[in-house]
Amino acid sequence: MNNPLVAALAFSIIFNITPWSWAEEAPPPVKVLVTYHSLSGNTERMAEAVAEGATSVPGTLAVLKRVGQVTADDLFSSDAVIVGSPVYWSNMSGEVKTFFDNWQFKFGVFPEFKMKNKVGAAFATGGQISSGKEITMLTILAAMLGNQMIVVSGGGAFGASATTEGDSSGIDKKELADAKALGRRVADIAKRISAASSQ
Repeated sequence: MNNPLVAALAFSIIFNITPWSWAEEAPPPVKVLVTYHSLSGNTERMAEAVAEGATSVPGTLAVLKRVGQVTADDLFSSDAVIVGSPVYWSNMSGEVKTFFDNWQFKFGVFPEFKMKNKVGAAFATGGQISSGKEITMLTILAAMLGNQMIVVSGGGAFGASATTEGDSSGIDKKELADAKALGRRVADIAKRISAASSQ
């Protein structure tokens, strides 16, 4: 047999091996859940940019949902969770707080710490420059740390944020770029962790 392809096919038939089984299977995609609460649409625009940034990393699947629509399967099947909230009285909105409360009371994350070692991150929108966006992101990250998640930042010191009133009406290009940067970084870190844990 002078033809190597024919020889390989004959070998595979004799030993009951399919020729394409020699190739490495592609690893499953890294799943990033981007979830948020939004009334004005500003936090939703940031969430869309975060998801876009995550999917720019090859091998990443982003799931975009409002916090009230997230299921236990969404949460537990994800490799990373990025949570966004508008600033309400210098803190996360009630809907986002309820979402975190549901981790235990609805989804039963304890006592097994079912979110342990998943990547977590935060983003926030607020009307004024000094309206509590950093505090809001830190409270989101604190809830994740309490669940033994691996929290990362991106797009800013604590996550991506946007000022939506005054001189900055809505979300500007820089803020959208920061949101995309956050999504990219989370997807990249989640991919590295997933690859390391599969070895």
